[in-house]
Amino acid sequence: MKKILFIATIAFLTSCAPQRMYYWGSKPSSDKGTSRYEELAYQNYDKQSPESVCELICLYEDMVSHPGGTRKVVPPGICAEYGFLLLQESTAETFEKYASRKQKKIFSSTEYSALFPEKGEEMLKKEMELYPESVKFLTPIIKQLTGK
Repeated sequence: MKKILFIATIAFLTSCAPQRMYYWGSKPSSDKGTSRYEELAYQNYDKQSPESVCELICLYEDMVSHPGGTRKVVPPGICAEYGFLLLQESTAETFEKYASRKQKKIFSSTEYSALFPEKGEEMLKKEMELYPESVKFLTPIIKQLTGK
């Protein structure tokens, strides 16, 4: 009887543990209860700097390359945000000029002006593949940004 009670208690406690459906980046250094993605996205949109753009690119790449959480899928909207950022004209130049060596090692090519538009379009298409409801919204954006 004690074994059954013990097993039931363990099962109950582990099933109540908070489980995240998606990986939103590593825990930030601060203890605000926010994810790394939330902090960097807010920082980038509030007070955008070349450094915040580089950090955000690296975070997006990590989130796309290593999806986690219980679903093991990139969170909704992340591929689209990442793709849109990569397709902006100044992003490749900003990354080339301001990214650290460690940040630059994430990408296999150093030709960012060619790599980023290609990867940006790929990310928008990946968003549509993962979340088909985004097709209606993203198709015109892809046409406008890429001319295709």
